[in-house]
Amino acid sequence: MKNYLRAVGAVIWKDFRSEWRSRESLSAMLVFALLVILIFNFALELDIEARTSLSAGVLWTTFIFAGTIGLNRSLAVEKDRGCLDGLLLAPVDRTVIYFGKAVGNLLFMLVVEAIVLPVFTFLYGFNVFQPGFLVVVLLGSVGYTAVGTLLATMVVQARTRDILLPILLFPLTLPVVIAAVKASQGFFQGLPLEEFSVWLNILVGYDLIFIAVAFMVFDYVLED
Repeated sequence: MKNYLRAVGAVIWKDFRSEWRSRESLSAMLVFALLVILIFNFALELDIEARTSLSAGVLWTTFIFAGTIGLNRSLAVEKDRGCLDGLLLAPVDRTVIYFGKAVGNLLFMLVVEAIVLPVFTFLYGFNVFQPGFLVVVLLGSVGYTAVGTLLATMVVQARTRDILLPILLFPLTLPVVIAAVKASQGFFQGLPLEEFSVWLNILVGYDLIFIAVAFMVFDYVLED
């Protein structure tokens, strides 16, 4: 188990060093997220009621689209640079690659979210620094990157992977997006936890199920 975790950490560290040198994925995700937040802010500025009811959806739309940029590049860069074959030849369990990539994608997404949330608070006037809401952000991000990393691995060999990944990813992650939006809206509106706790349970269940599924099928995905 110790060697397994060390191997996962090595994959994560490799991705961080690569991103630190190029800053391609993180900067693209961040610029895109900030632009979406600003565009929606101006579009909803004249309608206060719409702003109140749609803010959670705007926030998660921003996270999902920005996260897709990172997912698309996480495996594509490895393939284009010939590093994926090196990872496959490493004397470790293939699931090490999955968990290393998934955690790396999650951390990049959380970095973007940590920068976007204060901007969202300033523009939209909602207090996002609530422990419960931050848990929703974490659970939603975990579910999205868990499925996204698996699908990014599936389509990395395709020439149309930039188009194919969103087509496959968005329908599969629809439950986690809906649950995250509903739970976030509950916190924004100050509702009692009992009224939207079912959405939190859906997020937890989704995360556990798809992480388990990815663990079981990742080796077969790589073989294909």
